[in-house]
Amino acid sequence: MSYQIFTDATADHSSSMMTGLPPVEVIPMQVEIGGREYTYGPHGTISAEEFYALQKAGNFAETSQINLAVYFECFEPCLKEGKDILYLCFSSGMSGTYQSAQICVEELRKEYPDRTIICIDTLDASVGEGLLVCEAARKQAEGFSLHELADWVMEHRLQVCHWFTVDAFDHLHHGGRVSAVAAVVGTMLSVKPLLHVDEAGKLVVTEKPRGRKRAIAAQLARMKAGWTPDTSKQVIIGHGDCPDGAQQLKKTVLAEFHDAEIAVADIGPIIGSHTGPGMLALIYWGSNR
Repeated sequence: MSYQIFTDATADHSSSMMTGLPPVEVIPMQVEIGGREYTYGPHGTISAEEFYALQKAGNFAETSQINLAVYFECFEPCLKEGKDILYLCFSSGMSGTYQSAQICVEELRKEYPDRTIICIDTLDASVGEGLLVCEAARKQAEGFSLHELADWVMEHRLQVCHWFTVDAFDHLHHGGRVSAVAAVVGTMLSVKPLLHVDEAGKLVVTEKPRGRKRAIAAQLARMKAGWTPDTSKQVIIGHGDCPDGAQQLKKTVLAEFHDAEIAVADIGPIIGSHTGPGMLALIYWGSNR
């Protein structure tokens, strides 16, 4: 290939989703939990399973944006090989990562004026970002040029619909997503908040169903209202260390949407820092972002 697709460790796409597709380079990210800093991603020092075990032990996590040195280390070898770069970046609505990437890209363009580097703010996160990345790799395999693929991503990035339900309010409150009062009341009433990623790429609470069954029903209702299988039948179910819940959600979706092509993937520490263990995500191509 004349160009290489990059993404970051926020894009929680499983290896099974990438079977038969061109390889995508993943830039690792940092997470701090339990008083220690870890790297998540290729050659990382923590797995999703280990991360959630630490959360369940009562620890809260903090994430940080990718620093410039990491970008240089990841991008330069590719440029030296004579390849161009398309970087599909974690939403600017949740992190300053995109801004850091832009600084690095500007410097590298000066050092490698014959190479093309395109950095796109996906406005997506976690398995939603992963869905976009996988489809981009599919388009690359179909023969899309770098600029054709960049245009395609810009046209379709807001068609990735993310609907998350979380099991508890603790980590949303710690990350400033909900107030202390809302967290206490929600816990007392067994509320399982429904969140989505909006058009600005921000994680927003949209509904407060009581109980997991009602939360899943709310997710399903969103998919019924907006799924556009003509774009792609690929659907992703993500989970924060609750594989049984993910399998149950998969069965529920297939009962309603028989031709959905469903992949199950772990929600990694970057988004998991804010949502905590027990989170379930339903991701699809749709019209109701």
